[in-house]
Amino acid sequence: MEMKFRWVDRFIIAAIIQGAIIAVMAVVIVAIQVMNSEINIIQYLSLSFEGTGKWFFLGVIFHLIITIAVAVTALFYSQLEITLKKKFSKKSHLLAAIHLIGMNVGGAGSMMLMTYAGLAGTGLLTVFTEGKLGPKDPAIMDSFIEPIGAFIALLAIGVMCGGLGFVLAYRNNS
Repeated sequence: MEMKFRWVDRFIIAAIIQGAIIAVMAVVIVAIQVMNSEINIIQYLSLSFEGTGKWFFLGVIFHLIITIAVAVTALFYSQLEITLKKKFSKKSHLLAAIHLIGMNVGGAGSMMLMTYAGLAGTGLLTVFTEGKLGPKDPAIMDSFIEPIGAFIALLAIGVMCGGLGFVLAYRNNS
């Protein structure tokens, strides 16, 4: 028996994967904190919040928001596919695929880069690589602006295609 995934299934699976990524990130930070008692990582980052540390916190918080947004998006696809029994045309399938990729690659990619940039800029990244706190380097943030912007553009394209795909699928009478 061939298993056929609906778009609702794909978005739920994507939300589960995104949640797992956030959980692994949290476990890694806690594990590093447990193994390194010389510095309180969260306290250090919160004290650095006016600098590059805010990118770390915003990256994590926005990644959580993206994860929730992917899960909520599954509700829209559920409404279309299950409740309204709408059929997706080739065009609406393509738009849904762009939506799925845009939200997950663009959204998660930008937030993970923000998180990484925050760790690198505060000097805390060296705790993970060398076991000791490195120097703060706010200038490092400049090299992350374009890649983060590109991922955010991919996110925006995905969301716009998803909206258009919703409308096309909703208007489909077959």
